[in-house]
Amino acid sequence: MKHLAYLNKYLWKYRYRFSLGFIFIFISNVFALYPAEFVRKAFDQVKLIMSQNPSNAGEYSSILIYFGGLILLFALLKGVFMFFMRQTIIVMSRKIEFDLKNEIYQHYQHLSIAFYKQNNTGDMMNRITEDVSRVRMYLGPALMYAINIVTLFCLVITTMFRISPALSVYVLLPLPLLAISVYYVSNIMNRRSEQVQKQLSVLTTFSQETFSGINILKSFRNEENSAHKFDMLCKDYTGKNLKLVKVEALFFPLIIFMIGLSTILTVYFGGKQAIMGNITTGNIAEFIIYVNMLSWPVASVGWVTSLIQRAAASQERINEFLNTKSEIVNYTNAQTPIKGDIEFKDVSFTYPDTGIAALKNISFKIKEGSTLAIFGKTGCGKSTIANLICRIYDAENGAIYLGGKKLKNLNLYSLRKAIGYVPQDGYLFSGTIEENISFGSDEISQQKIKKVAATAEITSDIKRFPEKYKTIVGERGVQLSGGQRQRIAIARAIYKSPSIFIFDDCLSAVDSNKEQKILANLKNETSKRTTIIISHRISAIQNADLILVLEDGKLTEKGDHQSLINSKGFYYDIFTKQNKKES
Repeated sequence: MKHLAYLNKYLWKYRYRFSLGFIFIFISNVFALYPAEFVRKAFDQVKLIMSQNPSNAGEYSSILIYFGGLILLFALLKGVFMFFMRQTIIVMSRKIEFDLKNEIYQHYQHLSIAFYKQNNTGDMMNRITEDVSRVRMYLGPALMYAINIVTLFCLVITTMFRISPALSVYVLLPLPLLAISVYYVSNIMNRRSEQVQKQLSVLTTFSQETFSGINILKSFRNEENSAHKFDMLCKDYTGKNLKLVKVEALFFPLIIFMIGLSTILTVYFGGKQAIMGNITTGNIAEFIIYVNMLSWPVASVGWVTSLIQRAAASQERINEFLNTKSEIVNYTNAQTPIKGDIEFKDVSFTYPDTGIAALKNISFKIKEGSTLAIFGKTGCGKSTIANLICRIYDAENGAIYLGGKKLKNLNLYSLRKAIGYVPQDGYLFSGTIEENISFGSDEISQQKIKKVAATAEITSDIKRFPEKYKTIVGERGVQLSGGQRQRIAIARAIYKSPSIFIFDDCLSAVDSNKEQKILANLKNETSKRTTIIISHRISAIQNADLILVLEDGKLTEKGDHQSLINSKGFYYDIFTKQNKKES
């Protein structure tokens, strides 16, 4: 239960609803207790009348009708309060499920990129869906039935001992065996529940990756192999589930046997007690009803234990993620202004998940409102600089300054809000073009959307779609070409109106003529704003105020376009090759 203790804060939050549910459980069980007493009184009174006046059938009928009516009335009252019981506790569990899913989702969003590189999407999805659903079963049905079992046991056993302590002891003899069985089997169930959940995560991850890469799957004609692997994973999952079910299946036959044994003991020892005159025959009927009243609660012990064990296994997996701390921490909640020069001083960075040294003692300064270009081969560290400015990662050595203040000392959310970042892949969400362009803002202005679309040279493409700006782009923008995705991503960044622009090789899928038009438009749009352009095309960066040339994580050249050409180094060599290729 130590893993489920995390949920106590939610139980405290909904303590009034939970307490009310407990009261309703108690009241419903009180009403459930009386019918057995009515049966005993009916038996005893009928027996008394039979011994005094056997021919008085009318009196028998009136007694049976009277007590029968009471039994029906109390059964109805019990049902009403059972309804209230479910309306409080089950509804409480749904509210906690809502809160827990939101807590996990928000925590996911605050975790660093390193976390997402180390964990599968399918596994994360499984924890926020299947695991949370199992936890809800503990907070709802399991808690409700557990409280119901304890309450009913206390009421029934107290009543039984008040009537006949000797008979009660005989009737309850099988219960210690049940307790030992539950304790032993629950440990096995817990281990097997964990195995089931882990295998489900593997299955979910495989499915998610298959659907995301369906184009590659079909182009390689690999459907048969994929289906075979999925079949093997399903068989493994089914096998683990069957092992868990086999353990759960032990409970019910055992419990039914013990209930039957209790009934036999009630009739046998109760009959002896009645012959000796210690109890009446009505008490025997009353005890049999009590035993049967305990049958479902006792039978549900195994089911409740199973729910708790599964929930504990799921909550352990959830806690594992919730206890993960983000490596990128916001050190201040104060609103800090994001303006001024950006400066790197002897910055080095190694990716923690791969151990690759991406930057080595990099130093440079970007004047506020100027344009910086970063040039180099693939893997030289260009995108790493952008990631460090956005604080996707923190530099391990050296320091980064913005406006004379260390980047770490600025409000993280203010910093990222002030940056308009355009990635190379032009990632889009599965909504409309309009929703994707206005993604970075809380307001949707049709006029502004059209304006930024024109700046990104995507207007003519949008007009060709039947739904225009309402066109659904599909998952990851699958309905659009690579160039269209990149241009919509550029429009999205411009719509945000940030103070810092970062264009990370975002024109790689655009032809050179369209590229020059977009660059001319961006020059007007980004004037007086700090702009960082990352590209392997010199044509995209030659007008920048400062160009950095990176090779294997080191800064090898620095200057404007003409000075780099005059130095006749690596930049000049690539410029010459690209000019020949274009010619």
